[in-house]
Amino acid sequence: MVLIVGINGSSRPKGSTAFLLQQALGAAREAGAQVEMIHVMEALEDQKTPYCIQCSTPCSGACSLNNNLGKAYDFLRRADGLILASPVCFGTVSAQLKAFWDKSRILRKEKALYNMVGAGMAVGASRFGGQETTLKALFDMMLVQGTMIVGDGFIEADCGHHGACAQAPAEEDAFALQRARLLGQRVWEVAMAIRILRRHRL
Repeated sequence: MVLIVGINGSSRPKGSTAFLLQQALGAAREAGAQVEMIHVMEALEDQKTPYCIQCSTPCSGACSLNNNLGKAYDFLRRADGLILASPVCFGTVSAQLKAFWDKSRILRKEKALYNMVGAGMAVGASRFGGQETTLKALFDMMLVQGTMIVGDGFIEADCGHHGACAQAPAEEDAFALQRARLLGQRVWEVAMAIRILRRHRL
């Protein structure tokens, strides 16, 4: 069974970003995946310094030893697919998500996310409120880890777009909810197809 991990980059564990992410993970679960959600606020809550200071080069992973961040990274090490979700903050990802990702230098050193399927979703306060620029930032973050990006298309629907974008409140954005479910299905589909490429983890 493939494992799909969703990362909620919002400071709100029950906000619009988390809600949209739950739709994607729900569709992946219905397709047959095991799913887990990581809230970056919880992963970072016991960090002495909440952002990366590059305390060692190459990275020793000291900030993720025996703590919440380490537990979150362990889920990512085992995952076959990843959905990064962020609210739009000044046209890009949240500070919390950026901090979580900057500290993942140890995962890059291990090539832990190499050949993983990745996808993005963004929620803004307005219809055209920076969602696509936020998606592009999410893609750049994943590409540096060797992750393979897919969009919100599925064979029974259409080829898709960059990812699922919503206007808050997400639960009232019917089109976004539809695209989120398609995104979850697409991540599951591709993760199933390329599991052999993830064998380096074993």
